[in-house]
Amino acid sequence: MGRAGRGGGGSRGGRSGGFSGGSRRSGGFSGGGRSGRSSWSGSRSSGSSFFGPTRNRTIIVNNGWGGYRGGGYRGGSGGTTLLAVVMVIFLLIIVFSFVSVAINGSGSSSITPSTVERTPLPAGLVNETGYYTDELGWIVDSGALTKGMKSFYQETGIQPYLYITDSVDGSHDISIQALSDYSAKLYDQMFTDEAHFLVVFCEYDQEYNVGYTIGAQAKSVLDDEAMGIFRDYMDRYYYEDISEEEFFSRTFADTGERIMTVTKSPWPTVLLVFGLVLLVAVLFFWWKKHKEQEALKDKHTEEMLKTPIETFGDTEAEELAKKYQQSEDVSQAQVTDSAGAGESKE
Repeated sequence: MGRAGRGGGGSRGGRSGGFSGGSRRSGGFSGGGRSGRSSWSGSRSSGSSFFGPTRNRTIIVNNGWGGYRGGGYRGGSGGTTLLAVVMVIFLLIIVFSFVSVAINGSGSSSITPSTVERTPLPAGLVNETGYYTDELGWIVDSGALTKGMKSFYQETGIQPYLYITDSVDGSHDISIQALSDYSAKLYDQMFTDEAHFLVVFCEYDQEYNVGYTIGAQAKSVLDDEAMGIFRDYMDRYYYEDISEEEFFSRTFADTGERIMTVTKSPWPTVLLVFGLVLLVAVLFFWWKKHKEQEALKDKHTEEMLKTPIETFGDTEAEELAKKYQQSEDVSQAQVTDSAGAGESKE
């Protein structure tokens, strides 16, 4: 289909239609193949949304707590131990949940992090065109496709353009370099500015290759790291069970959002959560030790209360009797000594 009728390179400031159009940047990469797809390539009239085998879903059945019945945890060491185990499991769940959220919030580890602060191109640099050429008839819902591409445009100031094909110059067997050269030639034929991002997506026999050309002004935003992010998102969504429109739309939209934001490391959040969990664990075990000491005191008090009072009485009576007898003996001796002394004087 193409965009026929646009003038050649010679009418736009001496461009020759070469590999990089002066200071433009072209390149390409190869994607994986999808096994089990017998008719993914070629013309599509129904807009099939099958993008690989159906994902298996894990079903979790809640069987309760098994043999633990009745009104909560029982007292004693068994109940305390069970409570400690439940607390540890609960804390681990919290840790893993926060780690997962932190990592997902910063983007999956399979996507290149964005480490550079990028400034979008100023308005007015793009001579706005259409957004795609579909030689294979894949795109049924153009709005679903261009939604993500326009999001990319708004984020970066760069207008993307998608060219879908399965051959170049009638050949299906095309190298990455040849596809890159082809994208450079198309750029010179299709656009009159240096703020476009042309992506030539070529799939044949269940494998795809991509060639791209970045305008001279657009390459200040679409650096090597940004292109790595674009490739990562394309590899991710290529295998998901979504429509072709959604595949390309998500790739462009998520790339635009990610490259224009510095990816935050999840580790500060992870360490903060770990510290809080550690504090809770320390407080819990301190509480557990305190309860054990109180239990020992209660046990000792209970044993004292169960001891017959006569036991304490007999012991105390014997001690008092001994002390009284000793005191009486001392007094008798003193009386005897005094009487003897009086007789001597007489």
